Amino acid sequence: MSVPASRVPGMTILPPPDPSSGSAPASSPAPGPAPVLELSADEARRIALRAQGFLGAPDRRAGVRGVLRRLGAVQLDTISVLARSHELVPYARLGAVGRRTVDTAYWTEGHAFEYWSHAACVLPIEEWPHFAFRRRAYRAQKQWYHALPDGAYESVIKQLRAEGPLTATELGGAKNGGEWWDWSASKVAVERALMYGDVVCVERRGWKRVYDLAERAVPGRLLHDELDDRECLRRLVALAGRALGVGTRADIADYHRLKGEQFDTVVADSGLVPVRVAGWEKPAWADPEALATEPRGRHRTTLLSPFDSLIWERARTERIFGFTHRLEAYVPKQKRIHGYFAMPLLAGGKLLGRVDPAREGSTLVARQVSLDSRKAVRPMAGALEEAAGWVGCDAVRVERVHPPELAAELTAALT
Repeated sequence: MSVPASRVPGMTILPPPDPSSGSAPASSPAPGPAPVLELSADEARRIALRAQGFLGAPDRRAGVRGVLRRLGAVQLDTISVLARSHELVPYARLGAVGRRTVDTAYWTEGHAFEYWSHAACVLPIEEWPHFAFRRRAYRAQKQWYHALPDGAYESVIKQLRAEGPLTATELGGAKNGGEWWDWSASKVAVERALMYGDVVCVERRGWKRVYDLAERAVPGRLLHDELDDRECLRRLVALAGRALGVGTRADIADYHRLKGEQFDTVVADSGLVPVRVAGWEKPAWADPEALATEPRGRHRTTLLSPFDSLIWERARTERIFGFTHRLEAYVPKQKRIHGYFAMPLLAGGKLLGRVDPAREGSTLVARQVSLDSRKAVRPMAGALEEAAGWVGCDAVRVERVHPPELAAELTAALT
């Protein structure tokens, strides 16, 4: 692989390995391709921030759709505190973009579809062909949690063809009347059709999926499964590397929930450049475009969704930012440390604290604020005020602060 001619100033170009040197010394990183560049930990952090849209001026003309194309996947989740996660992701990069604008950008004119990537994600419609490998795997799957009743699949396809986009309720009901997992025959069928690729989720309406036939929802030039599994994987690894800027095998594979072995089969042909990052124990790969110019510009100060792709992988977040991130929504209340939906604070290119927010009428309530140091006080105050304005609140109230000696200073900064 060639190294970009205009590589980032200060990066160390490593000499090629000496084939006569024998086995690697015990202190060498885990087996992998010979790195062609060495990055400092700070360089890797800034490359990652720029790749994820947090360093440099945001592309406001491209807007929400530009964010989606840049990231390649925006995770969906049912939890809504300030807003839902897929709304928080573009907000964190662009600022106070209207919430209705976000949904319109995703779902109108066939710009996106929902599918299983890192989790349930909004994906650019151009990525439809890349998930042919996953659709084929679902078709080949023998064991399912929900049985598919005879005739249900054909019935759902027929109804969608006749009536157009429908929710599971409109298709005959999402549940049989029991618990949430007790799906109706039509719900089982349409979800199976979604996984197979015969049906597409074309929007969320009241958080319900709206289904339509893929033949109507996906542009003709993209509606195919012609790519073999290896090509699908190669493209997804390349796109994940571009979205991350730089990452380890686990980082890049995790982006679209690929297996490490799948990554191994295609990384040599992905175009990613093997690099060494100071302080990282494992080999790494970087997007060649990310190495071509020095990452510089304005750092965004913002609150992050716990489901933001910047912090998807806990080990990566700890490695790059020295910050332990864990969603505690599913942790028993008495065992929570930072709160139900603690949102990390990004400021100056670092993670400096977190806040567990809530809304009470027109007041944004910071139930629990955790600050790494006094330097985080003013950025946290600014991020809280901006978030409050975005969701239509005209006041911010702080309930608990850790460490408590910073409470008065934070309150003063807010007023």
